[in-house]
Amino acid sequence: MQQSATEPRSGESPGEGPGGEELSLAERAYRALRDRLVMLEIRPGAPIHEEQLAQSLGVGRTPVREALKRLQYERLITTYPRRGTFATEVNITDLAHISEVRRELEPLAAAQAARRATAADRTALTALRRDLQSADPARQDATELMHLDLRVHRAVYAAAHNPYLEDTLVRHDNLATRIWCLFIDRLSDMAGHVAEHGPLIEAITAGEPEKAARLARGHVEGFEQAIRAAI
Repeated sequence: MQQSATEPRSGESPGEGPGGEELSLAERAYRALRDRLVMLEIRPGAPIHEEQLAQSLGVGRTPVREALKRLQYERLITTYPRRGTFATEVNITDLAHISEVRRELEPLAAAQAARRATAADRTALTALRRDLQSADPARQDATELMHLDLRVHRAVYAAAHNPYLEDTLVRHDNLATRIWCLFIDRLSDMAGHVAEHGPLIEAITAGEPEKAARLARGHVEGFEQAIRAAI
């Protein structure tokens, strides 16, 4: 089921982000469209129609247009002259390039999160740790687990308190998740991959940067190996 830009995510109030900030219509449209593209709810290569998106999100065309500009910069949509705008194709050859960036920056973000996480960050991460513990692969499908995976990654990036690092990693994790979703039916241990975040969160909340960095690197390397094995 697709989520309206006016609907809150779990733990958020309507029109607010995770930190309780009031979101603009353009920001709400951007987040809703971004996650539809990342989770392949909008399929790779599908045409993007501003008017249809505005209607489905319950916003005007101007916020949608602003959101689409950001999504093009993030390589989630592509515009072709005289043809229109389309969801970016998922190219498996991009895996090596994306993983190269993430192998270096994910450990850095995890280590900095362990050093810099505020009390609010630790509370949010602890809540996510409980969600991981209560996750039940027998009842939850792979898509739900992928949403949980995204939430953990984004919480870790935010806890690093470096907006440039956070922005870069969110964009690359989004691209990696699209590849993951493309092969989701061929991956046998989705739950195990997501569960790896438990020890990482514990290392961050315990203030152990070296351990957090090691676990983050292992997680990225395991992701790449799992995808290559599924190809």
